[in-house]
Amino acid sequence: MVLKAFFPTCCASADSGLLVGRWVPEQRSAVILAVVHFPFIPIQVKELLAQVQKTSQVQVAVLGTWCHRQQEPEESLGHFLEGLGAIFSHDPWLQLCRERGTRFWSCKATYRQVSDTPATEDQVMLIFYDQRKLLLSWLHPPAVLPGCQGGETTPSTGGLADIFDTVARSEVLFRNDQFVEVPVRLSHWQSEGVEASILVELAKRASGPVCWLLTSLLSLLSAASACRLWKLWPLSFIRSKLSTCEQLQHRLKHLSLIFSTEKAQSPMQLMRKANMLVSVLLDVVLGLLLLSWLHSNNRIGQLANALVPVADHVAEELQHLLQWLMGAPAGLKMNRALDQVLGRFFLYHIHLWISYIHLMSPFIEHILWHVGLSACLGLTVALSILSDIIALLTFHIYCFYVYGARLYCLKIYGLSSLWRLFRGKKWNVLRQRVDSCSYDLDQLFIGTLLFTILVFLLPTTALYYLVFTLLRLLVITVQGLIRLLVDLINSLPLYSLGLRLCRPYRLADKPPALW
Repeated sequence: MVLKAFFPTCCASADSGLLVGRWVPEQRSAVILAVVHFPFIPIQVKELLAQVQKTSQVQVAVLGTWCHRQQEPEESLGHFLEGLGAIFSHDPWLQLCRERGTRFWSCKATYRQVSDTPATEDQVMLIFYDQRKLLLSWLHPPAVLPGCQGGETTPSTGGLADIFDTVARSEVLFRNDQFVEVPVRLSHWQSEGVEASILVELAKRASGPVCWLLTSLLSLLSAASACRLWKLWPLSFIRSKLSTCEQLQHRLKHLSLIFSTEKAQSPMQLMRKANMLVSVLLDVVLGLLLLSWLHSNNRIGQLANALVPVADHVAEELQHLLQWLMGAPAGLKMNRALDQVLGRFFLYHIHLWISYIHLMSPFIEHILWHVGLSACLGLTVALSILSDIIALLTFHIYCFYVYGARLYCLKIYGLSSLWRLFRGKKWNVLRQRVDSCSYDLDQLFIGTLLFTILVFLLPTTALYYLVFTLLRLLVITVQGLIRLLVDLINSLPLYSLGLRLCRPYRLADKPPALW
């Protein structure tokens, strides 16, 4: 008969010793979990296996011997390995051997000799599996496996599920030699990274107090940000308009979740934490790169020197645009009186804005230097500050848009009211509806005059409103692109994408198939 032996690839180069695993009689399969190396004391091996059985509820036993002939085979070692079957009795008794300098393996399974019956041997089908991938692909196995009822400890799913379940539930065996030198030395998927495991465990032990301290600091910051003082009218209005405040609050929530001492309840929460952590780290790294670029070769001074000429150039272009509107733009006949009033009004605002820029020019370099330091908080914070700076530098365009929009809306509202007057209607404020109404001759005459005046003034107002709306849309587009980049850094699942590209088995819904 054919016997299947599932052998971990990480033990293919291990030294000679005992094969520890589980025997599945229903499938005539042996799941090798680890290799016990020489020297060892049999009673200590049995105690270790008893502890593993008690903890994992898996019937772990010594299934046979493993011989790796890296050097010339010794006759005494062969007899010693054959004699171990009398100490660790198990049927069938596996004997796996890898020949020196070749890829050929010697596999056989023997049964104990009963009375005068000669010992029998079975053919062995050796199946290799990656222990590390199998364990990492099943991060959170269910507490009660399908097919387990009552006090049963062995699931009845059958097939490869038994093999996967055996390896997943025997994880306590792989943690045995991470910290101290134990009498029983094992080889498994973590045996090559014992030192790394120690460092990881020390980091885990230190992460508790560090996370608690950072959580306390973040809680204080959250309490300070939730203070009623910030809800007063001027501060609340400014806070709602600044992208920097919004990004800092968003990042504070991320840090509170990352450094939370609560354990993830599901794989989705764990993946969310990992994505946030990678996003924050990438954000900080990009911010530090931007900070180093700004402070090298006096680039902040160059930006400060170029900012005032750019602002002057923008103001000059706006002046040319207003002068074009005050004439005959595109051959349109405008109302000259209203056109001159609006043009001079907006030109005066531009003059005030240029004066303000030149007044602030000596302090621009210092402002940019302090703004550049904010990049150490992350690239998203620096981009949010850049968006706010653009909003401040284009505040005059925003004012032009508000003035034009308000004037245009007032004229549209007046025209709609006068149009209802011609139809014998009026707006009922109490009932919020249009009712019939009778007007006398004087009211109709005055309404006709006002309607005519508003109709002839509407093209001039509409043109100014259209031009300033397009300018405002241009500024909003630039700010929208910056905001899109900030949201991309905040929400891009970099950790999940990295796992999908490098280790897709970590994202599998079930353990990967064995090949």
